[in-house]
Amino acid sequence: MPTVADLRLLADYNAWMNARIYQAASLPAAGAAAPRGAFFGSLLGTLNHIAVGDILWLKRFAQHSADYSALDPVRALPMPAGLDQLLRPDLAGLAALRRLLDQAIVGWSAQVRPADLDRELAYTSSRGVSSRRPFGSVVMHFFNHQTHHRGQATTLLSQAGIDMGPTDLLLRVPDALADAPPAPTEIQP
Repeated sequence: MPTVADLRLLADYNAWMNARIYQAASLPAAGAAAPRGAFFGSLLGTLNHIAVGDILWLKRFAQHSADYSALDPVRALPMPAGLDQLLRPDLAGLAALRRLLDQAIVGWSAQVRPADLDRELAYTSSRGVSSRRPFGSVVMHFFNHQTHHRGQATTLLSQAGIDMGPTDLLLRVPDALADAPPAPTEIQP
């Protein structure tokens, strides 16, 4: 079972990596909307899918009995119609949505309490299947889903000649021997 400290670390890593990916995706070489043969077609399609997954899960998390107020901005968003729905037609619009989602995720992670993770979350999947699963395990899936598809996005960027540099979670884990955390690595076009 994850701890609340784990969730806060993952929320921080998520926001950090998303900012880096969107910065790289905005470079001309990235061709964000260009068909690349990826599962969701393009880099833009892949980033849209991550946002769709985040919205679906965060709306489910908003139904948790803890009633997380940090998820209010997500509650106000329309429910995605499908896993491949294009939420925004361009990278700039999707980047603005991504920032809203990342702020909600960081805020939500600060509100989660250890006892919340032990409760079950009841939800219905996008295919209409009802489930009840341990909240802590579902939250781990949520973060794993983002990481999985960001891996696909960084591969598409690499194929476009853009070096993302190091992307490991370890870069966001505080080093007790260091005075300050390392500066983020610059993205090389």
